[in-house]
Amino acid sequence: MAKNLITVVASVLLSGLTAYGIVKAATPQQSGSIVYSQEGAAPRTVNLSQSDYPDFTYAAETAVEAVVYVKVTVKYQQQYMIDPFFRFFFGDEGQPQSREQERQGSGSGVIIRPDGYIVTNNHVVQNATKIEVTLNNNKTYEATVIGTDPATDVALIKIDAEGLPVLNFGDSDKLRLGEWVLAIGSPLGEELRSTITAGIVSAKGRSMPNYDGEFKIESFIQTDAAVNPGNSGGALVNKAGELVGINTAIISTTGSYAGYSFAVPSNIVNKIVSDLLDFGSVKRARLGVTMSPVTEKVAKDNKLATLDGVYVNEVTKGGSADKAGLRKGDVIIKVDSTLIKTPSDLQVAVNKFHPGDKASLTIVRDAQVRELGVEFQGTAEATGTVTEDGSIAFYGARIGQTARGVEILSAGSGKLAQAGGEDGFIIQFVNDQKVSKPQDVIDIAKKARRSIVIEGVTATGRQGYFAFGKDE
Repeated sequence: MAKNLITVVASVLLSGLTAYGIVKAATPQQSGSIVYSQEGAAPRTVNLSQSDYPDFTYAAETAVEAVVYVKVTVKYQQQYMIDPFFRFFFGDEGQPQSREQERQGSGSGVIIRPDGYIVTNNHVVQNATKIEVTLNNNKTYEATVIGTDPATDVALIKIDAEGLPVLNFGDSDKLRLGEWVLAIGSPLGEELRSTITAGIVSAKGRSMPNYDGEFKIESFIQTDAAVNPGNSGGALVNKAGELVGINTAIISTTGSYAGYSFAVPSNIVNKIVSDLLDFGSVKRARLGVTMSPVTEKVAKDNKLATLDGVYVNEVTKGGSADKAGLRKGDVIIKVDSTLIKTPSDLQVAVNKFHPGDKASLTIVRDAQVRELGVEFQGTAEATGTVTEDGSIAFYGARIGQTARGVEILSAGSGKLAQAGGEDGFIIQFVNDQKVSKPQDVIDIAKKARRSIVIEGVTATGRQGYFAFGKDE
């Protein structure tokens, strides 16, 4: 009897241990190793530990405090048809055909300084007549626009507050494909404020079709973190709780999240914000080329060994590239130590520089690798920078020193022209301060808190003035 009992117990224990071994082997472990094998290659072992499993609690709980809800009010003219019965008796004269209306929109923003500076998207605050910011603690403030950059869809706004929680910039260049990230914002309105979603970095250096013909700098981080309308301007955060991008766009056939969301890399955002804070506008370097990817046909026609790099279609005469010796048909493969594989890579690399900065271009010409030194010039949009013809950029215009004084050489089509500035206008006073050289105009404008008032003499000799708000 005792012998039979021992046999039964042993059998049960053996069955239990066998079952435990099978379950343990089939259950994912918190530590251990995985062996990857690929045909024709030696097996590769990857050791796993607890830290290899994503834990977003720290990143989420710290970052969410610095992400805000942005509510905007926009005024617009609503057009409508005149009632035919009214027109029959009274005619069209005196009958208004439009009325001013208001509409509201919303987005998100990220606090980057404790004294109230907030990054968001340009398209969130564009044309807004009123901006309200609600913090994660439910406090609401009215915000003002410090500056915008439509080319990167970045805007900087400010609220009157101190001691705010901030989100520190991380290095977006160090993001790796497959790395976990969080998207934080207010999708679909105020009811879903401070929503946190998770995903991975699906791709880097993405660009999207530009149908409006405007100049854009795009090298988006693509993720599969859920992002919807209202997330625009919100934070893309890494596991360390650092800001690595500003959520900007989605691609969808329905208008809602479909698995593809895009963020402006933090390194681009940081440069734009720094320029807006330091100069009041973006000082953007310009290389002066038109370019295209290196296709198989381009590589074959130009006897290129690889498809990496950017093919130079044209070089702007007198521009930075022209002065550096770049030619049509060259292939740019590196800017300083940054490898260039696509046009967006080149855009981002050049965007890191300011006018006047110098860099080394590595190119392929006639199947030979060469290095060229380049000094970047500025664009007409970068207020205060010296443009290619030696004039100084000022709110979309060009001003310079002539025998008549500080003259508007070209009013352009920017804010100065929209305010009434004309070619040939002689600037005598800026904000009631007399000016004698272009740099005086720049210096006084930089110190202005809200508006810039220009007084002087028109090209026909009449006294005149015009004014515009400083925010761009």
